[in-house]
Amino acid sequence: MAENFIGPDGQSRCGWCGGAPEFLNYHDHEWGFPSMADNEVFEKLCLESFQSGLSWRTILNKRDNFRKAFHNFDIDKIARFNQSHVKRLLQDEGIVRHRGKIEALINNAGCAHKTIQEHGSLAAFFWQYQTSNKTKNGSTSDESIALAKVLKKMGWKFVGPTTVYAFMQAMGLVNDHSETCIIRNRVERARQDYKTAAGI
Repeated sequence: MAENFIGPDGQSRCGWCGGAPEFLNYHDHEWGFPSMADNEVFEKLCLESFQSGLSWRTILNKRDNFRKAFHNFDIDKIARFNQSHVKRLLQDEGIVRHRGKIEALINNAGCAHKTIQEHGSLAAFFWQYQTSNKTKNGSTSDESIALAKVLKKMGWKFVGPTTVYAFMQAMGLVNDHSETCIIRNRVERARQDYKTAAGI
């Protein structure tokens, strides 16, 4: 994939956002910008978990279906799902019908609820792992490895270092926009504004 992509405005962006038409809006307005609402943070991590082994385009195109199926990622509602919900979800052609990932999402809703109780919000917990260091190998970092280990100890599932690093990129815990990307500085300002407001 090319290192840079020239958008319709003639400006340089990260190469990956030229891979599909729907990537440009996601890249320019969501990827790397901090999320604070618990359901938004939870959604980002869940979708990255479902993306494992698949293309991001597949997940992005199914995102509205995921939101409908999982009540806009309402953590408390999902935590009360049972096997009848799993059975229904496995019949839903609009989402990725993978039993392990569906059951992991339900499990992780319970873990998220506990995390919120202990830390005040999911954002407050995850931002402890923010970094200015980019990945060394393209898919993980020291911080994503550390966070994945912590999440595993807390009972979270389907959150290995690669999935966690993708989540960190999406959340703005690391600014992985290319140095020449027109969005990079916007994301960095948003990160700094969040860190200032949160006292990080």
